[in-house]
Amino acid sequence: MNYFKYQTKEDVLANTKIRRFETKLGERIQILKQSTDLEKALQESSARYVLLGIPEDVGVRANSGLGGADTAWEPFVKAFLNIQSNDFLEGSNILFLGHFDFSPLIDLIEQNAHQYEEKIDAYRHAVNIIDEAVEPMIKMIVQHNKIPIVVGGGHNNSYPLIKGAAKGLMKSGKVPLASINCINLDAHADFRPLEGRHSGNGFTYAEEDGYLQKYFVIGLHENYLPQNIWMDVVNNPFIDFLTYEDIFIHEKMNFMQAIAHATTSSEDTYTGIEVDLDCVENTLSSAATPTGISIVHARQYVTFTAKDVNPAYLHICEGAATLSDGRTSETTGKLISYLVSDFIKALEEVKD
Repeated sequence: MNYFKYQTKEDVLANTKIRRFETKLGERIQILKQSTDLEKALQESSARYVLLGIPEDVGVRANSGLGGADTAWEPFVKAFLNIQSNDFLEGSNILFLGHFDFSPLIDLIEQNAHQYEEKIDAYRHAVNIIDEAVEPMIKMIVQHNKIPIVVGGGHNNSYPLIKGAAKGLMKSGKVPLASINCINLDAHADFRPLEGRHSGNGFTYAEEDGYLQKYFVIGLHENYLPQNIWMDVVNNPFIDFLTYEDIFIHEKMNFMQAIAHATTSSEDTYTGIEVDLDCVENTLSSAATPTGISIVHARQYVTFTAKDVNPAYLHICEGAATLSDGRTSETTGKLISYLVSDFIKALEEVKD
């Protein structure tokens, strides 16, 4: 697979703090051998979940945003591998595949594009390259009856995830057409016009190309919803939403009712579960917010959505450990590790 770096056992153990009388996920998690054929390995692996990273901020830069979405992956890995392996989460049913490295694309753009518009065009072209690299990997994982857990990266990756999962599910005979639903916990609709690929229009492209069937957004901020997107959303019978103001300001329904409303609308087929960390209050991202959902709400969303739908994948994106303007956070990686572990625990509970 182009641009992909497979995780090695040495990498995992280097990030795992071994301690006497304890067992960490890093000691239990499955790793591919470097020489192993990926498709054969997926067929033979007993893992139900495949963990991989897309640490890039190309899509965010292409959307005129602050760089930094590429910095959350490594802190997440260190936090996740050091979770205790116990009866709540044992870890041997997780295959840690590795991560994409698109830094050569960024280096090429920074060296050769100098004007603002030139850079935007170059970054949008690079997002197409990322799409082409990510989609076949997701398709292969899903068609072998495994659930991808993807840590980003920008929200541009929703498009290749939806496309790859839909194709993989059709290939395995689980859906008649390459089309799935999606529920997104997000302050933004990410349904901007088809103006070239970036982090703000992954769902637009997925719907335009027929891979996105129903789309539900929870926690949309009214202050950051452009009127043209509002009109597109409200006039589309396959798109539904509940704004942050609906839930927390006007109290038309509580947060758990909002989740139930979204999952009920997605019972007809497999559903991608999306979490954009820019909706979580005071969490570092390109579009960080001082007024958003709590971390507890984010964890509840992942837990109850996983239980109530047939998940095609989990995608956690837009979080940053360091932004290009110098702001930093030491907790973003650990937050993502909680969300990933919550997702796995919820599905294991349903299975049992």
